[in-house]
Amino acid sequence: QAQLVESGGGLVPPGGSLRLSCAASGFPFDNYAIAWFRQAPGKEREEVSCITHRGGSTHYADSVKGRFTISRDSATKMAYLQMNILNPEDTGIYYCTADHTCRENPRYWGPGTQVTVSS
Repeated sequence: QAQLVESGGGLVPPGGSLRLSCAASGFPFDNYAIAWFRQAPGKEREEVSCITHRGGSTHYADSVKGRFTISRDSATKMAYLQMNILNPEDTGIYYCTADHTCRENPRYWGPGTQVTVSS
């Protein structure tokens, strides 16, 4: 059974950093793209970043380009989202997802981790 579990969320002041982690199991990790989505209060869910299988290509939402970095580790079946220079607009629930390609509605979702940027 496919499973994704996020960790690393929390409360951080504006300008701070967080590193989200995603532990994957139950599916062939190397054959799947990993994407991070977020859901902010009162806003539509959006894809923040995606990395293709084996890390060949990465995509970022315009709002996070230059601040966020996505990565993956095949040996440990982990994915990461390094978030720097955080601002209150980055607040939301962050979800780790997996599918064969980067797409709008991935097949597998984790339960999410809360990120709150506030002073």
